[in-house]
Amino acid sequence: MAESDYSAGAAWISGDIVPIAEACIPILDWGFTRSDATYDVVHTWDGKFFRLDDHLARFWRGVETLRYQLPVDNVEVRDILQQLVDISGITNAYVALIATRGSPMPGSRDPRDCRNQFYAFAIPFVWIADPEKQKTGLRLAISDRERIRPEAVDPTVKNYHWLDFQVALLEAYDAGAETVVLLDSNGNVCEGPGFNIFVIKSGKLATPDRGALEGITRQSVIDICASHQIPIAVRAVSVSELQDADEIIITSTAGGIMPITQVDDAPVGDGVPGQIFTRIHGAYWDMHSVE
Repeated sequence: MAESDYSAGAAWISGDIVPIAEACIPILDWGFTRSDATYDVVHTWDGKFFRLDDHLARFWRGVETLRYQLPVDNVEVRDILQQLVDISGITNAYVALIATRGSPMPGSRDPRDCRNQFYAFAIPFVWIADPEKQKTGLRLAISDRERIRPEAVDPTVKNYHWLDFQVALLEAYDAGAETVVLLDSNGNVCEGPGFNIFVIKSGKLATPDRGALEGITRQSVIDICASHQIPIAVRAVSVSELQDADEIIITSTAGGIMPITQVDDAPVGDGVPGQIFTRIHGAYWDMHSVE
């Protein structure tokens, strides 16, 4: 029998590690049929996990909020993630851990009857904007589509409620943009598909305080600003501030710190990645060497 090939990635499914191409979940799992799931994504760089404790803490907060009882504990999850990275041999990896409601006994629609499930996978690092694209920056569209209200779905519990993002992203592509940001019910800037956003004006940063995931990379920027004496505020950010910004950066596990150089049809600042971006971007990747 041929030995399994994990070079494209590996997944942990129901206690077994399988090549990513063979990873499947039951079609009746409510994580699929009802988006009843929470997840987190951590990355490795040069073989080392980055801020794994923070990602795990956020993951378990989501698990508790959704009242899941998983078949694994924190120590076992750590071991599973390391096994996936080791068996795949991927040194710069995108590693996801997922909890779902699972499915109940046949005939039941009671979430309390479900057997909750845990899944995980590791694949090569994912970029929203790769290093080459970061030299020129991304074109961002401002959507008039409202992000799901935090009163309905708590955005601090990482979730798969992405239809508003997906439709807005398709509309952004139609308009010639490369990504999109959504607004909240008050018309303030919220977040984009898989990223937080910062506006920079006169050397000062601001990032939305409501209606967005409290990203780990977002927190890295906040930490960098504190250590480098760069003024930063977590508060409401208006559309006019976005349109009038000297610089805009977006942050995500998938790519780190990335510049926005065009909003709708207008350039941001000089239309090239700015000095604050360059400073924070360098500091962020420097953090990886001390993890």
